[in-house]
Amino acid sequence: MDMYPLYNSLRIAGISTAMIFILGIAAAYYVVRLPRVIKGVLDCIFTLPLVLPPTVVGYLLLRVLGPRRMIGSWFMNVLGIRLTMNWYSAVFATSVVIFPLMYRTARGAFEAFDVSLAEAGATLGLSHPYIFFRIIMPCCRGGIIAGTVLAFARALGEYGATTMIAGYTPGKTATISTTVYQLWRTDNDGLAVKWVLINIAISAVVLLAINLLEGRRRPSVEG
Repeated sequence: MDMYPLYNSLRIAGISTAMIFILGIAAAYYVVRLPRVIKGVLDCIFTLPLVLPPTVVGYLLLRVLGPRRMIGSWFMNVLGIRLTMNWYSAVFATSVVIFPLMYRTARGAFEAFDVSLAEAGATLGLSHPYIFFRIIMPCCRGGIIAGTVLAFARALGEYGATTMIAGYTPGKTATISTTVYQLWRTDNDGLAVKWVLINIAISAVVLLAINLLEGRRRPSVEG
């Protein structure tokens, strides 16, 4: 049994989750502080990939990163890098798809934060980075971790956008989800079931981790 799809799925999910962890937190932190109208517009834009069909997201990425498009052709002609139909092409797709999950979760955590704590730190002369990393982030830690875990799980199972921009090539771009589909198409149900069980096991571990995080947060909130 070739384990490349598992390795590639974990690699893509890990890289994309690390990227949107930083971008999602940064976007959520600054959007919360904006005026209501601007906040509403940006919130709509940042959340849009959550409601769009994944194939539509993949198509839009192809319109931007394709070898005949401005960005894609520049990378191809200047740097010799093709942004589509490679394993790292799936990183672009999964990052866009899971960004709203991280953004919405982090935004909710920041909105629930008691700003008087940050204001008290400011009156004591604490720097803004110190307040953010030592006061705000610890208080919002539970929600941010939960959003990160959910984003990773979603990235691990992404199919539509990944297929559009990365395709399916065994040993090169294959992921768990694309492998299951290809095995089903070729009537290899036995192997397809094995990959389905692996995916279910990973998803169960992720859900268990989220439940444990929620269980730890409740006593602290009640306390």
